[in-house]
Amino acid sequence: MRVLSYLQSAFHGRPYASKLLILCSISSGGLIAYADSQSDGKMSIVEHGNKKSQKKRVVVLGTGWAATSFLKDLDISSYDVQVVSPRNYFAFTPLLPSVTCGTVEARSIVEPVRNMIKKRNGEILFWEAECLKIDAANRRVFCKSTVDENLAGKDEFDLEYDCLVIAVGAEVNTFNIPGVAEYCHFLKEVEDAQRIRRTVIDCFEKAVLPGLTDEERKTNLHFVIVGGGPTGVEFAAELHDFVYEDLVNIYPGVKDLVKITVIQSGDHILNTFDERISTFAEQKFSRDGIEVLTGRRVVSVSDRTVNMKMKSNGEDISMPHGMVVWSTGVGSRPVVKDFMEQIGQGSRRVLATDEWLRVKGCEYVYALGDCTHLQQKKIKEDISEIFKAADKDNNGSLTIEEFREVIEDIVIRYPQVELYLQSKHLFDVVDLFKDPEGNDREEIDIEGFKLALSHVDTQMKSLPATAQVASQQGAYLARCFNLSEKCKRNPEGPRRFRSGGRHEFRPFRYDRAAKVYQKQGKSAYHLTITSNGINFCLNMKLEELLWPKKMKNLVIKKYWYDLMNLLLLNAVSN
Repeated sequence: MRVLSYLQSAFHGRPYASKLLILCSISSGGLIAYADSQSDGKMSIVEHGNKKSQKKRVVVLGTGWAATSFLKDLDISSYDVQVVSPRNYFAFTPLLPSVTCGTVEARSIVEPVRNMIKKRNGEILFWEAECLKIDAANRRVFCKSTVDENLAGKDEFDLEYDCLVIAVGAEVNTFNIPGVAEYCHFLKEVEDAQRIRRTVIDCFEKAVLPGLTDEERKTNLHFVIVGGGPTGVEFAAELHDFVYEDLVNIYPGVKDLVKITVIQSGDHILNTFDERISTFAEQKFSRDGIEVLTGRRVVSVSDRTVNMKMKSNGEDISMPHGMVVWSTGVGSRPVVKDFMEQIGQGSRRVLATDEWLRVKGCEYVYALGDCTHLQQKKIKEDISEIFKAADKDNNGSLTIEEFREVIEDIVIRYPQVELYLQSKHLFDVVDLFKDPEGNDREEIDIEGFKLALSHVDTQMKSLPATAQVASQQGAYLARCFNLSEKCKRNPEGPRRFRSGGRHEFRPFRYDRAAKVYQKQGKSAYHLTITSNGINFCLNMKLEELLWPKKMKNLVIKKYWYDLMNLLLLNAVSN
């Protein structure tokens, strides 16, 4: 049974179209035409339908969290949508660490894209291909099929678009460290997880062969994880349970020789999370015998050793290993880097978008998920315009009443204001009117206004590269597409302090306390994900179970899968 099957209810009850095959389009009167491209004799332009559609052509690159969320919520009655991705399935990536150790089978965390993009009142076309180049000037993408090259027909084609959605994700960042690409395992795709699983078993099989010394056995059974982020920590926890709950029973002769080490360049693992989570993880690892080495930077990797440098004193350290898993972050894919060069973002590391997910420097192109960085505008850049817009009587000072009239627009346009109030334990935006001693003021001039908001931008935070962020961005952009005509007539966004008028849409805001609900019969399931961890709650017909009260392992552990199985079994039984 697939873990994702419970999520399919989100797709049910929505418009469907099952005509995805070329044969069906021909039988319904459409034509498939192939013509040589003027730009490349090997390329072909793909068109469908014998009449030119009046709908906007939307091309989506990718089938990850951002892309599938966008496609799921998009009303395609107004758009012709084509999806390009070398991966013809969606992968539930938070469970990849569980696949590495067999807690979850790979088939349980994947779902075919063609099943997910069905709509009732339209058609989404999917092409299993890789996007090689984006031609922003001519609004065209050049692609190459990833299907077996020995099959008949051309591999390369290009598509024209009116709107382009880039959601290709990111690739593993090796930081050009020698040996990483050759000798390390990554944990980015389903194939990576399956490869790690095979290697772990191989390490044990080699360690039990006769004729090896204890040192050689220890080397083969030393598993090193480079990177103390969520993926690295989760894999280390999964590997520990796999080894000490299963493998030591199969290979009892080497159970005392196994060692798991996590290497982190920072001072703590999970340092982007709440400090309590980081402390809990380190203490739990210590109890379980997982070694955590902080303040160390890997400088090279060979087939037998990991070479590090101490950040505190520069000392060089060499550590033997049987397997290394590299989980230190992500970088932009080549097609995105080339696109960034075209639009003047070549000096950046990640593709930049504004708060509406529009790529900066390129019209009609949007970017979502791990391949982007959302650049939030600083309030200090507009502080004079905000003051001028609020000062209706133009007397050079603001009253509390005048300020209240623009508060809502300020908070919507600049989310860091709300975060700043929370950090200072202020209950109302007008508390910013108070003087440095905390006394109320009835009016404030431009200098006082600048001083009151001078520290607000310190609360600006980059969005984490997580599935939750990508999914929310996809849903947000789909809503913008669905309401585009309506919002052109009646804008719903905050006011434009510089140019006047209002923005068509509210800017994207990441909900850090997202909730997922599913109802089946008389049972209701509730999963709450917060920045402080994960709480599971199952509300059943006769009982309420809070499980687990104390996490037996780390932030995201195999209880996730156990709970999913429980929910699915309960749903089926009802």
